[in-house]
Amino acid sequence: MPTPDDVRRYIAEGLQCSTLEVTGDGQHFEALIVSSLFEGKRPVQRHQIVYRALGDRMREEIHALSMRTLTPDEYADPSQTGGRA
Repeated sequence: MPTPDDVRRYIAEGLQCSTLEVTGDGQHFEALIVSSLFEGKRPVQRHQIVYRALGDRMREEIHALSMRTLTPDEYADPSQTGGRA
């Protein structure tokens, strides 16, 4: 069963991120992913980028992943991050 650190590492290995936070219980995970690769992309396209980075692990190891995918500018905007810039 993967840990949040495992999922963080899996994402980081396949996707350049400026910020990456993952929490979870081994089956259900939540991730905050900030990457310049998301610029100009719709939310579904951003999620597809993350799914590609995870590859088969998304089917085999990770049962549920909730994501907030932001560009660096969006992350710097307190209205996008709940005041956590």
